[in-house]
Amino acid sequence: MIRSPLITVMVQAARKAGRSLTRDFGEVEQLQVSMKGPGDFVSAADRKAEDTLYAELSRARPNYGFIMEERGTVEGSDPANTWVVDPLDGTTNFLHGIPIFCISIALVRNGTPVAGVIFNPVSDELYVAESGQGAFLNERRIRVAARRKLADCVVCCGLPHMGRGDHAQFNREMEAVQGQVSGLRRTGSAAIDLAWVAAGRFDAFWERNLSSWDMAAGIVLVREAGGFVSDMDNGDKMLDAGHIVAGNELIHRDLQKLLKKA
Repeated sequence: MIRSPLITVMVQAARKAGRSLTRDFGEVEQLQVSMKGPGDFVSAADRKAEDTLYAELSRARPNYGFIMEERGTVEGSDPANTWVVDPLDGTTNFLHGIPIFCISIALVRNGTPVAGVIFNPVSDELYVAESGQGAFLNERRIRVAARRKLADCVVCCGLPHMGRGDHAQFNREMEAVQGQVSGLRRTGSAAIDLAWVAAGRFDAFWERNLSSWDMAAGIVLVREAGGFVSDMDNGDKMLDAGHIVAGNELIHRDLQKLLKKA
């Protein structure tokens, strides 16, 4: 696995915040039966994890700025480097006791993601990638799947839910894709979706209405695993546009074409 100083800082921060989330996840499972429910508790867990990540990353790189889900944008004295952080991607899963969620940390340098860490503390799966250094799951090098036909592929997507997203547009896209692929999946965590594309578990992924902290780390992972990532228009504006398509070269191309037609 990559042992650069940058990745070491990111991994240490993720593991420290992960210990807190793991303890809180155990509490959430108990709160499922309460009258009040775990919603307030999960919000506190999210903020606590973000506080840990902010403190750890600030101490290691005090000049870097931040883009975080709770804090928003925090300007740094080094405008070239920005931490893009989601302390709990998959909040609804966490809320319901579903163990598919993660911490996502990316370093964006001059607008381009150059390093990423995605960590699911429950499964103890740690994904890391740095530009030019490859992508890894724990100690093992990972690569995107090599399938060449959409008919053989399992494709992941994000489903718009109540009060969010263009449902009609997604229905058109799903109709265009579902008849061409082996299966469709939805995990509830865009960061994990991208990590699983990098690891070859999913062949491709698309989703709209995302924030930069949902995607930034996963973009590095997919690219360093040999995959292709773009926005829906086959450009490189994912973080600004809020939509993304990922896969190997052929599957990315074919999926992007289907979505464009829809």
